[in-house]
Amino acid sequence: QLQLVESGGGLVQPGGSLRLSCVASGSTLASYNIAWFRQAPEKEREAVSCIASSGGGTRYGDFVKGRFTISRDNARNTVYLQMNNLDPEDIGVYYCGAVGVPKYASSYYQCSFRHGAYDRWGQGTQVKVSS
Repeated sequence: QLQLVESGGGLVQPGGSLRLSCVASGSTLASYNIAWFRQAPEKEREAVSCIASSGGGTRYGDFVKGRFTISRDNARNTVYLQMNNLDPEDIGVYYCGAVGVPKYASSYYQCSFRHGAYDRWGQGTQVKVSS
């Protein structure tokens, strides 16, 4: 059974960068769509980015505005979220979620921003942005 572990969070100054990692074990990550969600204090969880199993389909939240890049390294069973030019509005706990997709499904090429579409979650990694 697929298990996910996030890492890479921390405290950075505004304008700084972090690279989050989502490492999978128990199964091959290549067969899964992966998404990053975040939850700030007293706010609802929101989708940040996702990447399809095919590797070609990616999506980003409107607030990302070109600052973040999602990528996957199936050989390392890892998905990354490179976050640049971080803003205090980016604080929160960042979670990665996964859902298995068959190659014949349309979802193999296009990931979802719906939280309920993912059935595996990591424990999250904290991101803090402050001067």
